[in-house]
Amino acid sequence: MREDLKSVDPAAQALLKVGAQKKIETSFERAEKLKPCPIGHQGACCKMCHMGPCRLVGKEDEAMGVCGASLPVVTARNFARMVAAGTAAHSDHARDLANTLLAVAQGEAKDFQIKDVRKLNRVAGYLGINVEGKSVNEVAEKVALKFLEQFGQQRGELAYLSRAPKRRQEIWKKLGIAPRAIDREVVEMMHRTTMGVDQEVNNIMLGAMRTSLADGWGGSMMGTDISDILFGTPKPVKSTASLDVFKENHVNLVVHGHEPSFAEMLVVAVEDPEMTAYAKSKGAQGVNLVGMCCTANEILVRHGIATAGGFLQQELGLLTGMIEAMVVDVQCIMPAIGELSKKYHTKIITTTNKGKMKDAVHIEYDEHHAMDLAKKVVRLAIDNFPNRKKEDVVAAAVKPANMIAGFSDEYIEYMQGGLYRGSYRPLNDAIIAGRIRGVVGLAGCNNPRICQDSMHNFLARELIKNDVLVVQTGCSAHASAKAGYMTPEMALDNAGPGLREVCEAIGIPPVLHLGSCVDNSRILTIASHIAEAGGLGDDIGGLPAVGIAPEWMSEKAIAIGTYFAASGVPIIFGAGSPVSASKTLKDIMENKWWDMVTAGFYFEEDPGKILELALKLIDTAREKLKIRKYESGRFGTERVLMDMAARRAASFATPHGENT
Repeated sequence: MREDLKSVDPAAQALLKVGAQKKIETSFERAEKLKPCPIGHQGACCKMCHMGPCRLVGKEDEAMGVCGASLPVVTARNFARMVAAGTAAHSDHARDLANTLLAVAQGEAKDFQIKDVRKLNRVAGYLGINVEGKSVNEVAEKVALKFLEQFGQQRGELAYLSRAPKRRQEIWKKLGIAPRAIDREVVEMMHRTTMGVDQEVNNIMLGAMRTSLADGWGGSMMGTDISDILFGTPKPVKSTASLDVFKENHVNLVVHGHEPSFAEMLVVAVEDPEMTAYAKSKGAQGVNLVGMCCTANEILVRHGIATAGGFLQQELGLLTGMIEAMVVDVQCIMPAIGELSKKYHTKIITTTNKGKMKDAVHIEYDEHHAMDLAKKVVRLAIDNFPNRKKEDVVAAAVKPANMIAGFSDEYIEYMQGGLYRGSYRPLNDAIIAGRIRGVVGLAGCNNPRICQDSMHNFLARELIKNDVLVVQTGCSAHASAKAGYMTPEMALDNAGPGLREVCEAIGIPPVLHLGSCVDNSRILTIASHIAEAGGLGDDIGGLPAVGIAPEWMSEKAIAIGTYFAASGVPIIFGAGSPVSASKTLKDIMENKWWDMVTAGFYFEEDPGKILELALKLIDTAREKLKIRKYESGRFGTERVLMDMAARRAASFATPHGENT
């Protein structure tokens, strides 16, 4: 790979050349010009009070701030605050969805309806709500109110912790990191990391784990479930992915951000014959709705709406000159698109009071008037079509890649046995036999300081060669989709022999698209089901599974990584370490966390070393489980004979909970 290459995506490369010709600066160029602060980048800058900022340099056991805070404490506080911010972002997303669900249940949001009653009843069961004799809306109201309680309750624990394996729940209780309420954990973490409060590194990091768990088993899991209830639980759909999904003869309307409610209504609005007729009256053949970032993933997995890509595609999309309007909500919206839009005819439309932007049109979204607002946005985009300048129109000239998306945890269970015999046991058996070496959750953002998609694509390609099943979310899923890794044919050409056999038998790609960032909670659910299905222990911790975020950039990614580690899944992040200033903190996360939560959190920038570490962690887990040693192309049902002590150590369980 050339060192000067900014992206491995051919469409992105083509549009970057267009930007260079027009002397338009994007995040790629700004990343080259603006180098990160070496002190802050490593987590060694403290700005918690106005005695600083204190830039801690020198020996770790000597460096301290004006107040006397040590380097490990400063680094831990900075990390914990990133966790709190990421948890707040995902959980606020869930709060809005819970309020929408409540409005639907109470008949106040008439443009929405409950799409998946079965999922609603399942969720009610998790929450201890009796559904007998109750109408759908009555159940939905109780579920919504229970979800809203999870943010501010003052006693007890989050209800969804009960969905984790019992062994994992016991670990959280022993360590005192079972979250009590979402908002409480975020607020307490912010309090504990202010000047003069928590000064003990291990204690700060335990608090960070508890806060992150309020995201993974709270906000994110709630957000995923409510979206499924309201908009339908995903199942496999065909679609395409590329910056070349825009159509010259159509009005191109892009949804970008993270919250799915308004995007769902836009899906309906653009298909309204009234809107199509209006578009034709302006000289267009129709309206082409395209997704970007995690909102793209939401409407992709449910409706097959084509995606233009992830975080780093937003400015490049504008460079095509074909976008009439880009509708944005929250998270990962670059302020730069407002200024860039002035060079084109594109309208940027903000939709929430939480996220306004200079040089944008603001249309406040309200679920009580969702369809009227959706049509207003579509009309604005259509009205802008005649303003498109022919000289600005540039096609990336890269054929969009085909893909299959929409693998919810429910569908993965269904595809292994059907409606009445669905089970995770076939997956477990494939792992035990060595056909599947292990599972990797490949997730996280793009970062313009790394050649776009290069690490995501390298790891996805090499992992499946090594018989590792890959599940993806967020911008990482966009990367594999654009590269063509999300078709069943990909397994025939690139997967290892064991994984290929499994993929052929079930008819799935070797890389499964699970959804958006909040849908990392689906991976937690899958891991819990694997543990419950038997044969691989009785906890998430110890499974031959690893999580990787190779091109991360967001605080949300740090929260996700931490809740996976706290749940027992080893985590590897690329793109630099925010704790590298402190050897003490690095040791805690890479080593001491194994004793506490049976997982470590690693930062490694070299993609080859990330791959090597991931495979080592998977193989070590297989060895500890006493299952067949992985050998490519050789698999069977042989098991290692164990004495009773070894059996107890492995904690094997059958699907019925009996000892093997």
